[in-house]
Amino acid sequence: MVQHTVTPHDGMTYQSLRDRFAWQIPPRFNMGVACSDAHPPDNPGLIAIDAAGTRTEYTFGELAERSDRLAQGLRDRGVERGDRVAVVAPQSLETALTHVAVWKLGAVSLPLASLFGPDALAYRLGDSAAAIAVASAANVAKLREAAPSLPIVMIGEDFDDAAAAPRLSAAVDTAADDPAYLIYTSGTTGPPKGALHAHRSLFGHLPGFECYYEFPPQPDDLIWTPADWAWIGGLMDVLVPAWYFGMPVLTVDQDFDPHQAVELMVALCVTLAFIPPTALKMMRAAGAGSDHLALRTIFTGGEALGEEVLAWSAEALGCGINEGYGQTEANLVVGNCGPVWPVRPGSMGRALPGHEVAIFDDMGNRLIGETGEICVRSPDPVMMLEYWKQPEATTEKYRDGWLLTGDLGMEDEDGYLWFRSRKDDVIMSRGYRIGPGEIEESLMTHPAVAMCAVIGVPDEMRGEAPAAFVVLRARRQPSPELAAELQAHVRYRLAAHEVPRQVTFIDELPRTTTGKIMRRALRGE
Repeated sequence: MVQHTVTPHDGMTYQSLRDRFAWQIPPRFNMGVACSDAHPPDNPGLIAIDAAGTRTEYTFGELAERSDRLAQGLRDRGVERGDRVAVVAPQSLETALTHVAVWKLGAVSLPLASLFGPDALAYRLGDSAAAIAVASAANVAKLREAAPSLPIVMIGEDFDDAAAAPRLSAAVDTAADDPAYLIYTSGTTGPPKGALHAHRSLFGHLPGFECYYEFPPQPDDLIWTPADWAWIGGLMDVLVPAWYFGMPVLTVDQDFDPHQAVELMVALCVTLAFIPPTALKMMRAAGAGSDHLALRTIFTGGEALGEEVLAWSAEALGCGINEGYGQTEANLVVGNCGPVWPVRPGSMGRALPGHEVAIFDDMGNRLIGETGEICVRSPDPVMMLEYWKQPEATTEKYRDGWLLTGDLGMEDEDGYLWFRSRKDDVIMSRGYRIGPGEIEESLMTHPAVAMCAVIGVPDEMRGEAPAAFVVLRARRQPSPELAAELQAHVRYRLAAHEVPRQVTFIDELPRTTTGKIMRRALRGE
């Protein structure tokens, strides 16, 4: 039975939502069943638009039957309970069905981005000991190079054969704490680690989903994201909770283009969207927007947007943006819900109902108004079960009942949380602890800047000094004069010690497959 975790009510406030909240997690639960079989069979579940622009709609009844048949087809190919099944394909019907089918078997889905090369695939496939892979045709050659002996079900004829099996007689009876998916960290600070999540993690995501998207489902809701479903943001911030609530999801076979994204949302009457910060900044830089959008709200997370982008969204897209925060190990724990509590530009919001988030120093003292590590109270259903095959790393992730995110932030007197940087990204300059996020936000307010990243570089006098890498907007040309102008801009808006001592103009920032800036690549690591 579908249940809401955050229930709106008359006169609701942030505190009343928290006070009325209680986790209700059944002891036996299977995400695959909940996302397909639990809904009226004639209701729309997926709207798919292929590369030629052809639209196909699939009902929940079709999704339930197709995932059952695929589950049986995978079982016939040797997949057993607990096996890791790699999914190496972009957004598509087949990708979604594979996850659902794998969960119905009690196996563990392993989402892997199509952007991965053979080395990245080999590491994750080897570390996870994947039993089989379901892959799009474009990824098969890389997979065969990465893992020559790995069985592959290629989307197309192979996949269709597997999905033509008889219907699965019954889904495996899984406990809520049984493993469901293994998703690797982005590797911003070292080798990626596999975060193993349980079926119950879906419930842990629901408060964030309900707050970010302002209490869905509502009549005619349609949700879309350009984010890859191989990323926890695409999979667990959009697809899976939307299907849990019986909402239709839109998937489109096209690369992200700012103007095409707006045209798509207008044409399909998209009401809810998860658009990563990079994509929003691209849309703003391209001047994309429309007066004919049906958007009710946008959710974003991963990097702070700042006041400029929030104001642009209200004007160009006609809706607000609810920012949020989480990580692969503990997703959707902080965020905003515009109708209930005011959005403070630059803040990532407040601890969401059901989650407790606080800032601590290295001695375990809680901080208010000072920078420290962002920590999440354990246990929490959204948290990973463990780092795959890394018990020591799992133990080190926790301290005194709190999960250590490795991110630095600040909590103000009203409970709003402000992201500062990864702990490893802190710049120590003349005794100052400088987080790159604030400098990046300042640079983003300059009309010449499309995107930027700030790191610390060695400085003989200061120990370290900030250095900025800047991607310019169209028709803006790099020059020493512009570099000096950007430095003056930061000096005026922030402080002298935060001025980038170097400004390097580049065409593109290095990013992980999830779109996060790889500062270690800028540092040459």
